Amino acid sequence: MKESSASFGKRIEYWVACNALKQGLDVFIPLTDKGIDLIVRRDDATYLEVQVKGRSKNNKAPELAADFSSISQAPTRDNYFFVFYSETLETFWIMSSEEFRKEARRMKSGRNKGKWWITLNGTSKNRETGEVKPFPKQKFNKYITKDFSRLRM
Repeated sequence: MKESSASFGKRIEYWVACNALKQGLDVFIPLTDKGIDLIVRRDDATYLEVQVKGRSKNNKAPELAADFSSISQAPTRDNYFFVFYSETLETFWIMSSEEFRKEARRMKSGRNKGKWWITLNGTSKNRETGEVKPFPKQKFNKYITKDFSRLRM
């Protein structure tokens, strides 16, 4: 049975929460969906609001492996962070809301006018086979992480 994007997103939210807990962070999950997927208590007793965005490997378009679009919540607050995950690339990126707004683009027209998007991957094409493979864009390497220590500081 094919997984819906909503169930994949919820699975990734819980997976991120569990991994952050394993790394010793205090993580809380809000009961309502208002643009905050996780709340993380930092070592200094302050709190972060975290929006988790995941991209499934079931997406067959390589150019969309780490394409995150139609993001309506992008406040500029010191305590608001984004965690992006591409299942295809098995890669995490963590950005503050300020970094996200600097790196992302805002849609200027159409039904998603005013919403934000960011594409964290590029693609390369094998000249012999024609196979297109995604890769993390180098310009975003500074946000790639293997752990959630950035949320701890």
